Amino acid sequence: MPSEVFGKDYRFLPRDEILSFEEIARVVRVAAEHGVTKVRLTGGEPLVRQDIERLVAMVAAVEGIDDIAMTTNGTALAGKAQVLRDAGLTRVTVSLDSIDERVFEAMSGVSAPLGRVLDGLDAAAAVGFAPIKLNAVVRRGVNDNGILDLARFGRERGFVMRFIEYMDVGTTNGWRLEEVVSAAEIVAAIDAEFPLQPLDAQYPGEVARRFSYADGRGQIGVIASVTQPFCQGCTRARLTAEGRLYTCLFATAGHDLRAILRGPSADDGLGALLGRIWRDRSDRYSEERASMSEPRQRVEMSYVGG
Repeated sequence: MPSEVFGKDYRFLPRDEILSFEEIARVVRVAAEHGVTKVRLTGGEPLVRQDIERLVAMVAAVEGIDDIAMTTNGTALAGKAQVLRDAGLTRVTVSLDSIDERVFEAMSGVSAPLGRVLDGLDAAAAVGFAPIKLNAVVRRGVNDNGILDLARFGRERGFVMRFIEYMDVGTTNGWRLEEVVSAAEIVAAIDAEFPLQPLDAQYPGEVARRFSYADGRGQIGVIASVTQPFCQGCTRARLTAEGRLYTCLFATAGHDLRAILRGPSADDGLGALLGRIWRDRSDRYSEERASMSEPRQRVEMSYVGG
């Protein structure tokens, strides 16, 4: 969450404007009836939500949901890993843009030291989360000289390192195309040091292109939403804390679910709305980016996660 926006004087939403765990679980239950099987809890930072493990347990109890993941900055993971595992969380992904303390602090904007994130990774591994994925956004001139260090770190510790092209999510990150390090460049740099072999996709709509190390010591993934858009195969929707549903990471506006959740409508009404939103979606920002004459407003990643 950008400190220049969400500083110490920022006025957050009143509690009654944020969805309750019960309301979130209801959306998940109705979505599961329409074929959803995977849920990811993200942010902002999900571990700042009090008793987040209770939400994990509620989602885990929904019939049809067989995969519950969380993306976290890892700073509070050491103290939560066991309770999250016990509640039913199946996978954990930690954002880690660098293992250089100075670069890590500059990119993350987190005041907690890198060591606390590494402790969280150790705790997650100790309670049985596997494989643990690490997400690194690669930005030219900022952390691109640490690509091999991250790859080596993942190999040595048994983590799946995923490298993400720097994206123009929202309007506050100062994105410039010349700062994008392409997935092809990333793969070539790693392959030159640790030979790679491409892997087939595990499921339709998988966003990461996966590669295994030729020596059998794990794998990496690259997410190329700038240079190789995958809009047509996208299978994701995002529900924000205040109850807006977005069908694209780069969307301008979301759909209000909070009103129907707090109104008299039964689950079939909510289901009909979800179906209509999904059926009518036309988002393809990544494919259209190059042809746009001027930038447009986009929702911030701190509202909708990755």
